[in-house]
Amino acid sequence: MKRYKIIFFLFLIILVVWFFSFQNKEVIIADLSNYSLKEIENYAKENNLQLIIIEDYDKNIKKGNVIKQKPETNSVAAINQKLIITISLGAYSHETYQKHSINELGKIPIMMYHGIVDMLNDETNYTGGNVDIEGYNRTTEAFRNDLEMYYQEGYRMIRLKDYIEGIIDTEFGKSPIILTFDDGNKNNINILGKDEQGNLIIDSNSAIGILEHFKHKYPDYKVTATFFINEGLFQQPAYDYEIIKWIINNGYDIGNHTKGHVNFSDASISKVQSSIAYMYQKLDEIIPGKYLNVIALPYGSPFTKKHEIFPYILEGEHNGYKYKTDSTLRVGWDSEYSPFHQNFDKTFLTRIRAWDNNGEDFDIEMGFNLLKETRYISDGNKETIVIPKSKKKYL
Repeated sequence: MKRYKIIFFLFLIILVVWFFSFQNKEVIIADLSNYSLKEIENYAKENNLQLIIIEDYDKNIKKGNVIKQKPETNSVAAINQKLIITISLGAYSHETYQKHSINELGKIPIMMYHGIVDMLNDETNYTGGNVDIEGYNRTTEAFRNDLEMYYQEGYRMIRLKDYIEGIIDTEFGKSPIILTFDDGNKNNINILGKDEQGNLIIDSNSAIGILEHFKHKYPDYKVTATFFINEGLFQQPAYDYEIIKWIINNGYDIGNHTKGHVNFSDASISKVQSSIAYMYQKLDEIIPGKYLNVIALPYGSPFTKKHEIFPYILEGEHNGYKYKTDSTLRVGWDSEYSPFHQNFDKTFLTRIRAWDNNGEDFDIEMGFNLLKETRYISDGNKETIVIPKSKKKYL
């Protein structure tokens, strides 16, 4: 009997060791560039990896061959990790462009958000996901639905900076979209504390918490956004500097929303310059050379570039500190021109306000309905501009 007990315990120890070694098993990723699709499927199965196949056009890679893989060759992957393989559909053709309605003079939505409040839509007293009557604050439920809609409708996020500079690397057949947040609300990136390693613990129901979830949910979703802040930064003095650095280091951007949310329409030239210079100087202190020289205009003011104050928004000086602004964002209503369109004006850009109003008054529904026939659809190559022949006069 004693002998059987010893054998049983030995078997149990072996089983436990095997279990934990299996749980912690890692694989060095092979170079899959010359593998067939069937061989890649077998490789993923043998190494317990989740295979995700993405198809894309590439004039330099033969149809059916691998364009890229993630994780890359010789990197370490854990059990059940995602293995993302991009397979070539071959070179583009005139017929391919027509089939997918490629049009890089189409319009691009710049979405304007403010607060993201942890509520369900039916917990508010207003339409849809509006937390306030004007819809400047949005529920977490509505924000998650927005992101899902953008993805399913073929929109892919790009950086505001890239849009302004005309560097659009959106994948073939998809449309770029830009996300912006004004005011530096705490619920944009609410910090719950730090973990044992000193890393910030981000509330999963804050805007960035939700964005980070989508980053993992859809590996091909290039999640990014620009946050425009005032002197209060993100309303968390104990963490604000770390928050701003985290944002920059994790694929997001920071812009200027003036020191005290100044209404430029009735402000003095001195007030305009001091409020703008203050925020640029503050960002110089925290993230020198890493912020955007872009201003989200408080209240959308002034409402015309002809206003006498506008030149001082673009360029000015306060107490010896000189600044130059590349672009301004309005409190908008509609999508914006392609950066390759003759009417594009980076100094005065419109946005779509992220609110619900039953498809009226330029809410989200109306904004995207208008885009159905006018949207920018990418050729997948940031080095070329592909447009319908009929649009040539607008280039």
